[in-house]
Amino acid sequence: MRRHRFDVASLLAGLLFLAVAGVYVAGGLSGRTVVSIAMLGPAVFIGLGVVGLLRVLTRAGREP
Repeated sequence: MRRHRFDVASLLAGLLFLAVAGVYVAGGLSGRTVVSIAMLGPAVFIGLGVVGLLRVLTRAGREP
């Protein structure tokens, strides 16, 4: 198996989804809403947009 480069964008996207899962677990364990879904949905899309933008900007310098 060929080694590949470390992909920071994939790591950040995974951490974002892990944080969202943590919010849901915290809400389930406490029995109350930690963050409303009206805030969580847009926050996920904004976070993924930032990760995508960073990915585009970092790859633009490496590829000819």
